Amino acid sequence: MAHAFVTETEPRVQPADKRRRVLVTGAAGRIGSYFAEHSHARYDLTLIDQPGTDLATLASYGRTAEADIGNLEQLKQHFQGIDTVVHLAAGPSPSEVWETVLKTNIVGTYNVFVAAKAADCRRVVFASSIHAVSAYPVDVQVKPDDPVNPGDLYGVSKCFGEAMARFMATQHGLSAIAIRIGGFQPLESARDPDKIGMMNAFVSRRDLNQLIQCCIDNESLRFAIAHGLSKNVFNQMDISETREMLGYEPQDDFSEENPRLQSLHLRENVQPHSEQGHDQPSGIREQL
Repeated sequence: MAHAFVTETEPRVQPADKRRRVLVTGAAGRIGSYFAEHSHARYDLTLIDQPGTDLATLASYGRTAEADIGNLEQLKQHFQGIDTVVHLAAGPSPSEVWETVLKTNIVGTYNVFVAAKAADCRRVVFASSIHAVSAYPVDVQVKPDDPVNPGDLYGVSKCFGEAMARFMATQHGLSAIAIRIGGFQPLESARDPDKIGMMNAFVSRRDLNQLIQCCIDNESLRFAIAHGLSKNVFNQMDISETREMLGYEPQDDFSEENPRLQSLHLRENVQPHSEQGHDQPSGIREQL
């Protein structure tokens, strides 16, 4: 089975006295706008979105520009001097039809990777999705090494992006990290009793923002698939490797926020089986 990560042989280390130059596509979207607001002090940001998008609210966080990700030459110009491209632009709905998926999620993603390589960027952080593995049964916890298993065309397009990320990283030397993003929501959504169906896919805004920062700052990985979920008791995607590889430390747990689960105290009451029998004598007690 192929590893879901490849280490860097010659890291491009950022000087301690310089801020990374980070460009965000789809910057006016929910994830991009939150990232810009909460990360502009950390990075020198360029925030782009499709022509006709209102970018006024982002202007105080960095440079803003309209750009069509379908235009490869235009992207090459915007990417000059950029360290990391955070590629969020996409048709975002699981019900996207082929025409939108092809134009935005496949051709657009191809253009972003090629433009980043042509501009000598260090890394692309690609916004993949839990939909790349959404066809697994709910009782299966997906590991980053498990085969992709999309449940819709949107998920298929994210599988393409992950494949493109690995291809560019291993064959063309452009570092790339793909984040399979779960249900990106504010904590208020987790506190809604009717949202219990999100319990195994929830990622809070602050947790995903931290993970994106980890993916930008890491200098030891050439390629990786990261799982973007909060520290929920029951996660459809395993985040242990993401935490180990990237130093990701999520803060939020859906079960601690949702009123239908709070009274169950799942984090205290659901324990590893090795801990449940801690009062029993060890099987090697006579030898000890």
